[in-house]
Amino acid sequence: MNKQQIYDYLKRENIWHEITEHEAVYNMAELSKIDIPYPGYDAKNLFVRDDKKRNYYLITVKGDKRVNLKELRKKNNTRALSFASSDDLMDIMGLEPGAVTPLGLLNDSEHKVILFLDNEFMGDSKLIGVHPNDNTATVWLKVTDLIKLIQSYGNTINIIEI
Repeated sequence: MNKQQIYDYLKRENIWHEITEHEAVYNMAELSKIDIPYPGYDAKNLFVRDDKKRNYYLITVKGDKRVNLKELRKKNNTRALSFASSDDLMDIMGLEPGAVTPLGLLNDSEHKVILFLDNEFMGDSKLIGVHPNDNTATVWLKVTDLIKLIQSYGNTINIIEI
């Protein structure tokens, strides 16, 4: 799905969302310079793979959070983790670097990618801001709606402390 298809899908499924269009951003530092309505709930997404290139993971945390891949590996009993290539990102989720998002899992036809979602998103507002498969916008969703959407598509989600 591209950006417009994501918007159409959310509308068709009657999923509450707000859209913030903005210039293309490629990292959290660039996003911090943009006026967004819910700055504490924007997501940072890391697309990683294990050392055998058999398992792929999308790690989604709040934008200001650091991720220790070695610690995550130990806590979740995975093989050694490293960043997946841009070719893998395009082949599996149809995304380019800078546009990584949980909504990209809707393009993962083989359901290869496991989502590790930081449990901090389950807190007070329960909002999450993610790209709509394009880094020129942020879509604000209820995190429970995002979880249902991805689970109904068939990918595995692990809500964990990161």
